[in-house]
Amino acid sequence: MLEGCNDWPSDFIQRYQGAGYWAGKPLHSVLSDQAQQTPNREALIDGPRRWTYAQLEQQAHTLAAGLASLGIVAGQRVLVQLPNIAEFFSVTFALLRLGAIPVFVLPAHRENELLHLAQISDAVAYITVDTWLGFDYRPLARRLRDQVKGIRQIVAVGQAEEFTALQDCLNLSSTAPTLPPSPREVAVLLLSGGTTGLPKLIPRTHDDYLCNARRAAQAAGFDAQTRYLAALPVAHNFPLASPGALGTFSVGGTVVLCPEPSPDTAFELIERERITHTALIPPLVLLWLEAREWDARDLSSLQWLQVGGSRLKAETAARIQPLLGCNLQQVYGMAEGLLCFTPLDANQAEVFQTQGVPLTADDEVRLVDIEDRDVAPGEVGELLVRGPYTIRGYYRAEEHNQRAFSDDGYYRSGDLVRRLASGLLVVEGRIKDVINRGGEKIPVEEIENLLLAHPSIGDVALVGLPDELLGERSCACVLPRVGQTLDLPSINGFLSQQGVASYKLPDRLLLLRHFPQTSLGKINRKALAEQVAAS
Repeated sequence: MLEGCNDWPSDFIQRYQGAGYWAGKPLHSVLSDQAQQTPNREALIDGPRRWTYAQLEQQAHTLAAGLASLGIVAGQRVLVQLPNIAEFFSVTFALLRLGAIPVFVLPAHRENELLHLAQISDAVAYITVDTWLGFDYRPLARRLRDQVKGIRQIVAVGQAEEFTALQDCLNLSSTAPTLPPSPREVAVLLLSGGTTGLPKLIPRTHDDYLCNARRAAQAAGFDAQTRYLAALPVAHNFPLASPGALGTFSVGGTVVLCPEPSPDTAFELIERERITHTALIPPLVLLWLEAREWDARDLSSLQWLQVGGSRLKAETAARIQPLLGCNLQQVYGMAEGLLCFTPLDANQAEVFQTQGVPLTADDEVRLVDIEDRDVAPGEVGELLVRGPYTIRGYYRAEEHNQRAFSDDGYYRSGDLVRRLASGLLVVEGRIKDVINRGGEKIPVEEIENLLLAHPSIGDVALVGLPDELLGERSCACVLPRVGQTLDLPSINGFLSQQGVASYKLPDRLLLLRHFPQTSLGKINRKALAEQVAAS
């Protein structure tokens, strides 16, 4: 195991291997196995470029040799900041073949995040693109090179200028490495998705991440006929392996890359490429639903929409099938491990109101109170989890790990969750997403869910503001529907009609055009609260 990582205890390793969760194969086998079995099946579509499994495998094989010629060897970390383009996967599989460890950087990250990630990972190389969606990454590469001495190679897709062009790496060597990486070693480093502070690194091994992708593909019903639209940034865990692209490759399906997730771009690809599955976060669901009211493109091929990243409000869930014509599967999970899916045969209430069941029988879930005592059945508690694909610690974060993990290896998610008698989980929010108003606790998710049913509200976020008298007051930040006007008395009157206690009524209303978001596309509640305070 890579230095700076916490391995599973030996008895857990034996258990997971014996139960078949860990197959003892390298992560790149999701491609290489399929290239042997169905070499001519279409694997990857990026605009006009269409690669079969054999072609993608050959690209990765040749590129691995080229990167090795640049001095990249097993165990070294490489920053990979690539958008939704085919090279993301040829680079990723090439590094996996080498045993080098990609550190997936989101396209939205800039100098602050890159410097932090390069330093904490001791990265030796940075692979990026020349430009994307109007942003030039080459000046960013120069600043990174100048400030991080360990970065010895910079490779760029496209016009590389003084850097090494990725295309040239395909001609650097004809000899590919032959020693496969150990499945017990770290395969990739993912980024944590918190709303504050710089991201932490999440070490995923070949064994556990392969389990993650394959089991998730089963839970989502993926097969060789699956045509998956990668609409979210593929560097993120959800569209990468939950089940995402890696899950699609594991069953011989086809991945279609969407450069950005706007309805205009995505709907055109769904119609043209006959997409069967895709995944979104709730804010994008709202955009797609609104666009669908006037966009008449043929989306009849779309069978399933997965929604995760944050809780989907029931009122929004109910609009998906009537407007998009597809089924909904809720996905609750975290890059640190645990994944939950609503079963494909779940009833409407379960799909609309719950976030599913854990992926495997060995996902051990506890719901605890502030004293780490298990809560009564049906009660809300913080979710703690350990299992065959949930990490035992962040990379090089010993002090933080003491807070984030229990002594017996459970990851403290920070999510407030309730477990139904059926075993389905209901996410009630985050520990910090409770407003303490004069000693009365206001659950943010509850009020947001009720307000979203208001006919003039497109989306809403409730935030707490410091108050000398009450400790906190609440502010409803609202995105009105087009052409609608709102005021605080009308909103509170609407909530009162729903039987909401008076202390839960918002103290303030702020009308906005959009919410500030984190780099992972979630509402940045810290930035939103600062915006409210400044207003």
